[in-house]
Amino acid sequence: MEILVLREHLWRFGFSARLLKTNHFRTAASNTSFPAVWMLLAQYPGRIPGSFAKVQRNSFFTMPETVEDKADPELYSPPPRVRGMTQLDREAFKRTIVVPVLKVQKEIIGSLLKPLKHTLLQRPGLKRVIEDPDDENSRLVMLDPHKIPEFSLGGSEQEVLKQFNIPPVVSKYDLELTYESFKLEEILRAVLPEGQEVTSGFSRVGHIAHLNLRDHQLPYRYLIGQVIIDKNPGVTSVVNKTSIIDSTYRNFEMEVLAGESNLVTKVKENNTTYELDFSKVYWNPRLSTEHGRIVELLKPGDVLFDVFAGVGPFAIPAAKKKCRVFANDLNPESYTWLLHNCKLNKVGDKIKAFNMDGRDFLLGPVREELSKGLLLQTEEQKPSFHIVMNLPALALEFLAAFRHLLAGAARGAALPTVHCYAFSKHPEPALDVWQRAEASLGASLRACCSVHAVRNVAPNKEMMCLSFQLPADVLYGRPCPKPACKRQRTSKDSSEETLPS
Repeated sequence: MEILVLREHLWRFGFSARLLKTNHFRTAASNTSFPAVWMLLAQYPGRIPGSFAKVQRNSFFTMPETVEDKADPELYSPPPRVRGMTQLDREAFKRTIVVPVLKVQKEIIGSLLKPLKHTLLQRPGLKRVIEDPDDENSRLVMLDPHKIPEFSLGGSEQEVLKQFNIPPVVSKYDLELTYESFKLEEILRAVLPEGQEVTSGFSRVGHIAHLNLRDHQLPYRYLIGQVIIDKNPGVTSVVNKTSIIDSTYRNFEMEVLAGESNLVTKVKENNTTYELDFSKVYWNPRLSTEHGRIVELLKPGDVLFDVFAGVGPFAIPAAKKKCRVFANDLNPESYTWLLHNCKLNKVGDKIKAFNMDGRDFLLGPVREELSKGLLLQTEEQKPSFHIVMNLPALALEFLAAFRHLLAGAARGAALPTVHCYAFSKHPEPALDVWQRAEASLGASLRACCSVHAVRNVAPNKEMMCLSFQLPADVLYGRPCPKPACKRQRTSKDSSEETLPS
């Protein structure tokens, strides 16, 4: 019965039965005016709002714990004496542990390892077979101390050895662990104060590892930087952010913790190569999926206006897709690297770049191109117009520039689609971003927008992307009532939030 009611409501809003079968895990849709519905419906049970949110998260992984870590976290831990170390002393990490071994003739090693694979030492970086110091014709096979806790083989292992005529005798071997034997997390967990959060995850930007260290980790920052270089091949520089992002140029001050000071690097994202100076421009590898999602919405011949283009992660892939692109960034360094990357990817003839304030870009080149392009559309050729505004700290404020942008111009057959990014600390970020956008536009976005959760930026802080077709009343300046953007009730006011009507 509930499904039938849901279908009836969706039909009233113009959604076809085909949409009801849409898989909400897809990252792209052919038309942003028809977003997936199920996730926002889950947020607001019992109600059918006028717009819907598609929620999908991008994950950032650190190295997972292995089975042996959970079984005995102390077995492969560095010695207690390294606790509190601030200057890396690799020699201090040496320790000896006792592991079970089998003495085996070297001729049959290859045949024996496969049937014993579940019993062998499972520690990455440590050899499973070593020379026997007492017999050059034999080898010592390392066994997993977690699988042989009493240095006594089980029935299945004894049966394997019997087939090879090997005595089921397990010996003890003193295995020396060194700095090279330990993983990044194990080293930092042993060094930092007990009970404190350990940072093992970082953003990789070419040869650069980018950290956001907490205050309690700062005394250990140089050690952390060097360990990251040691444990991650290809990383030759580690930096830590020392200030918040500058909302004007979207870059931040950083300190080089270890390695080289050269921060000009090369990255590859979605089969496109970029070069940039990480200390002077904005680049976030966690946005790779989001860049790809937006570009996937575009078709050859479409027009993209990138208001805050950076070094080109939206603009260049769109140009490679044979779209016409107008890309702008206020930061002179970003503009320079944008031009460089256009040449690098051989799309310079498809991208027109600007170094302007975002509002000036909207009121100038965007208005000029829209006034011409929307009128030139024909039945045979209907390119879509997309406007990307990826400045989440301020982009919602820039929406006011669309008010009466084409006032007095002849009305075209189509309307541009806007993809506006924003941060939200509200308990219901999708609703928060939606209402703030309506307030900035001075118009309702009911039934013509979708909200996509991009990523969790910090505890209780979400980055969202609001996609909507720009209302004609806003774009052409026709009279329209202001939206009923009611104040959202909190849990203290009511158990139910008020949606815009």
